[in-house]
Amino acid sequence: MSLKITEADIEAYQNDGAVLIKGLLNDQEVSDLREGIEANISNPSLKSKIASNENDPGWFLEDFCTWKENPSYQRIIFQSSVPEAAAKLMCSKQVRLYHDHMLVKKKGTLQRTPWHQDQPYYNIEGKQNISFWIPVDPVPLEWTLELVAGSHKGPWYMPRNFLENQAKWFPEGSLSEIPDIDSNPEKYPVLKWVLKPGDAVAFHMLTLHSGEGTGSLRRVFSIRMLGDDIIHAPRSWETSPDFPGLSDQLPAGKPMDHELFPLLSLIHISEPTRPLYIS
Repeated sequence: MSLKITEADIEAYQNDGAVLIKGLLNDQEVSDLREGIEANISNPSLKSKIASNENDPGWFLEDFCTWKENPSYQRIIFQSSVPEAAAKLMCSKQVRLYHDHMLVKKKGTLQRTPWHQDQPYYNIEGKQNISFWIPVDPVPLEWTLELVAGSHKGPWYMPRNFLENQAKWFPEGSLSEIPDIDSNPEKYPVLKWVLKPGDAVAFHMLTLHSGEGTGSLRRVFSIRMLGDDIIHAPRSWETSPDFPGLSDQLPAGKPMDHELFPLLSLIHISEPTRPLYIS
């Protein structure tokens, strides 16, 4: 399938930190991914967690880093148009897999995913990164992913766990607290889209985002990818997801050249097609 990422798509990603790519996966790929998610639900890994309260009438399941055991995930990660899209949107000559992330909210789930950035939970530093949020079910506007345009330009905000609102990563007071986004729509413009199966929201790992509960089954596969300037940033705490033993094998400040993060795409150009959004 020929993928067409337009100049407008690249500009939106660079300026807003998020863009909708319609039809990133074709019908067969969506069917394959749906089967992979169902297999993952039936056999969650040790990294999986329930991200909803016990009294929630629904159920929010997350799982991480299962691509090695899931052939359907492997086909989407390695054989679809996703890596090509990542390279173009990041303006990066190479693309590495960082990790996969399954997110499933059953019908009637009340648990809202609070506003947060992803990168503060991770063990990486750098600007060229991207996440793809790909549903295999229709997602109406009231239950879709919401993102704050331009928030990827900084600052970093304090990461907290979703249920107890506790700071388990950076020490309390070391990063800014997330502002009241919902009460200040003029200051924090929110992007959101109606999504069909196979559409993808591509967003930067520093873009503030959140999600409501859902009135229907919402199965999503997210792929996190790394570009040219990303380096290893070991933490003194357990990151989410965690990569045990990595600090013994990959020194701080080095590119993520490790078997856990396979190279997916390499574009033979001398320079990115445009300057990055941050100097």
